[in-house]
Amino acid sequence: MIFGRPGSGKSTFSYYLSNTLNIPLFHLDKYFYISNWNERNYDEFIAIQKNLVSNDMWIIDGNSTKSLEIRYKSADLILYFNFPRYLCYFRILKRYFKPNKFFDDRAKDCKEQITWSLLKYMWGFENRVTKSIKFLQKKYPEGVFVEIRGSGDLKIIGERLVKLRAPSLL
Repeated sequence: MIFGRPGSGKSTFSYYLSNTLNIPLFHLDKYFYISNWNERNYDEFIAIQKNLVSNDMWIIDGNSTKSLEIRYKSADLILYFNFPRYLCYFRILKRYFKPNKFFDDRAKDCKEQITWSLLKYMWGFENRVTKSIKFLQKKYPEGVFVEIRGSGDLKIIGERLVKLRAPSLL
């Protein structure tokens, strides 16, 4: 499970992991929105998430902090992308002007956009989730929680995951 501040590289890293380890990838934004940034019925969205985590192997990229526990309790590994705000703002701008064409992490007709609510959400993300993270860590201690605070952390965890998984790919 991968979640964290918008612009922190969750989708890019998820795509890399999925392709490297041959594990199915699900981007939550594709399920949260129907099209044109219109939200799906919330109960339906919850049912979709429960179905996704019932699979043997999965990578789920996205936040939906209200339903974080659904994914957290079923995850073996929880990666929390907590990159610096300034870097995330830069990456949000970069993605707006130069979208990544290698992966599709949005619902139909959800074009990249920068809104005040997105920037505000990104700014307060850490404060909003810290209490939930601590609660979930205590409630589900079997899940390995890793906070990634920068590119160095990301490189280390990526290399370790590939090495751990490599023998089972043979």
